[in-house]
Amino acid sequence: MDFEIVLTILMGIGLSAASGFRIFVPFLIISIASISGNLTLADSFSWIGTVPALITFSIAAVLEIAGYYIPWVDNILDTIASPAAVIAGIILMASVILGMSPLLKWSLAIIAGGGIAASIQALTGVTRVTSTASTGGLANPVFSSIELGSSLTLASMAIFIPVFAAIIVLVLLVWSGRILIKKFSAKHDKLS
Repeated sequence: MDFEIVLTILMGIGLSAASGFRIFVPFLIISIASISGNLTLADSFSWIGTVPALITFSIAAVLEIAGYYIPWVDNILDTIASPAAVIAGIILMASVILGMSPLLKWSLAIIAGGGIAASIQALTGVTRVTSTASTGGLANPVFSSIELGSSLTLASMAIFIPVFAAIIVLVLLVWSGRILIKKFSAKHDKLS
């Protein structure tokens, strides 16, 4: 496998994870990167690198970010964001993978892109529910800021230093897996 293909896969992994934190931020980042000439998108996704898409992603990102700073609205957004993050992860991964057969590209996008986005989104959802339950939602804006910063940083790193972004994603997946297993084990023990 060509090293450049591996880099685009790692880029897709980082972008997919970023969409687990915020759906529209990674789209905004890749739109800016494509328009500025720092990113080549797959042919069928060239629309992401257009000015109308940039405007649309900018508006959507601002609305999404603002919504997560309103207590209880953020919990509603998490309900919507869970399936949307999976779709975003798939699209983001497929949009940056170049030089690969469509079957392999879409298999990777669905399994890795969608799976990674779902895992990160599950972690943020559990964190938000726990924060809401323990602080009445007062600490949620702090978590929203951390999630926003994580999405911005991870999406940017995925484009410019994809190997490092993929390492961070691996660490996040191990950490979120442990948290989710602990959370659901505790829930199961209470039911037993």
